[in-house]
Amino acid sequence: MKLKLESVPQTAVAAIEGKLDASGMRFAIVVARFNAFITERLLLSACDGLLRTGAAKKDIAVVRVPGAFEIPSAARTLASTGNYDAIICIGCLLRGDTAHYDVIVNEVTRGVGQSSQETGVPHSFGVLTCDTLAQAIDRAGLKMGNKGFEAALAAVEMVSVKAAISSQPSAVRKGKTRAGKKIPRRVTKTRRSRS
Repeated sequence: MKLKLESVPQTAVAAIEGKLDASGMRFAIVVARFNAFITERLLLSACDGLLRTGAAKKDIAVVRVPGAFEIPSAARTLASTGNYDAIICIGCLLRGDTAHYDVIVNEVTRGVGQSSQETGVPHSFGVLTCDTLAQAIDRAGLKMGNKGFEAALAAVEMVSVKAAISSQPSAVRKGKTRAGKKIPRRVTKTRRSRS
């Protein structure tokens, strides 16, 4: 039986994509101490991912917080400084017998997303939300890869994507529409109120 080799398919539309090159970028990693058996493995792999993509050790800051609930607050504070190109959030939440897990998962997820949106600084989500300790171990380097490493790569790529999007020329900024027609300037006259 002969195998038929095909060429790599072309995309229909050119896409803006990031690169996995962290050279010259600065990162903050917020890591929860709770469930340190897991979070330390995630942290080490996140640092490994950053270094492998070209980040310098001096450009990586690690901030430790008590638990996952405190991650969004620290991430927001770090993003607001303007000193970091991306924030990597690392934690581990394990389901228990009460609704506490669901409340914390929702708040951490919402808080990290809100911080990223409001500050404009990319945040990557390396917070494990697992039903069992075995699932967490698998995601911290055993069977399912390492989510800390993946979060680091996502952060690097998002910084690059943000830069690529920001450098795109805009027809609107030049006073033209997409069709190339000039946008007329609107002159608004102020009316004086009659008292």
